[in-house]
Amino acid sequence: MRKVLAIAVVLAVIVGAFGVALAACGSETPGGGEGNGGGTTAPAETFKFTYNNFFPPTHNCSIMAEMWMKEITDGTNGNVTFEYLPGASLTTPDKVYDGVVTGISDIGMSCVAYTPGLFPLTEIVDNPQGYPSGYAATMASNDYYNEFKPAEFDQTHVFYFYATGPQVLFTTKKKVATLADVKGLVIRSTGVGAAIAKALGAEGYAAPQNEAYELMSKGVIAGSIAPREVLLGWKQAEVVKYLTNCFSIGSVTNMYVVMNKAKWDALPEEYQKVFNDVSAKYVEIAAKVASAYDYDAVEFFKQQPGREEINLSEAEAAAWSAAVKPVVDKAVQTANDKGLPGDDAEAFLLERIKYWTDNGVSDADCSAWIKENLKAPGK
Repeated sequence: MRKVLAIAVVLAVIVGAFGVALAACGSETPGGGEGNGGGTTAPAETFKFTYNNFFPPTHNCSIMAEMWMKEITDGTNGNVTFEYLPGASLTTPDKVYDGVVTGISDIGMSCVAYTPGLFPLTEIVDNPQGYPSGYAATMASNDYYNEFKPAEFDQTHVFYFYATGPQVLFTTKKKVATLADVKGLVIRSTGVGAAIAKALGAEGYAAPQNEAYELMSKGVIAGSIAPREVLLGWKQAEVVKYLTNCFSIGSVTNMYVVMNKAKWDALPEEYQKVFNDVSAKYVEIAAKVASAYDYDAVEFFKQQPGREEINLSEAEAAAWSAAVKPVVDKAVQTANDKGLPGDDAEAFLLERIKYWTDNGVSDADCSAWIKENLKAPGK
């Protein structure tokens, strides 16, 4: 009898201990956290965003956008995905920013110059500040935004800026090496370029890039003010004979990549960090895209028979810079008149241009890097 009782007591102790162990196991999730009733971890929240870009899908800025999206998707373990809409398929280029603000698209890339007056402090960047390269312009533009964080972008979250290489002067028949050579020439120019043409003594002719080739080939215009990349991208090297590298008056087209503010605010902090970290990396990639385009275009230009590059003398470079200074002063004063720090912004920008001129990557090295590294995902 006593033996049976002892066995019963031992069995009771074992069963009780087993029950405690089961209860302890059931109080934790597989990940080691506190119990949630079902013992499983809730799935991560997922997001899908539209990206509206006016560049065509074959342009390097479009390929860069696809790479940017892929890195964010990978960095969020697939929980953030995108619907990419290149080639202005959702809105016209001048409506991209408003489309992001109003929620037509979640993310957008377009040009500051397409909405005159909307970004008065940022518009200073586009002016003839003396940019020597797209690399220096893009790096300086991003430094500029990060320094001043203009309130004109407060309706969106800014990821990064891309600036083209400097606008220079192309001519078809007349070699231009001095300011006097420009006087009276009919030069295709738009936006800031039109103000530059007038300041140099030329007669402006408003026309988009897609018309420039025909206008020059037919002799309607004597040349064009544009970034060197169009010599290849629009094949203008086939009709342009002289390339005047007037970098002392180099102006650019500055572009933004922004996101709808409400959509940004709804993202978890860890996903916001992925977006910002990837975007910080793409500042220099964008800079290399800009310089690579110019380098490749000039190489194409030099392959055409009878072509000539002209570099301004030091004295001429100073004269050209002095001629366009009123254009810059006007942009700065417009910002000042709106209560913005125009003078401080101008001084900071010039310092950053000098810094990146002295510490940048050459156009040739940018071209080599892009050829090796810029590839659409899956290709």
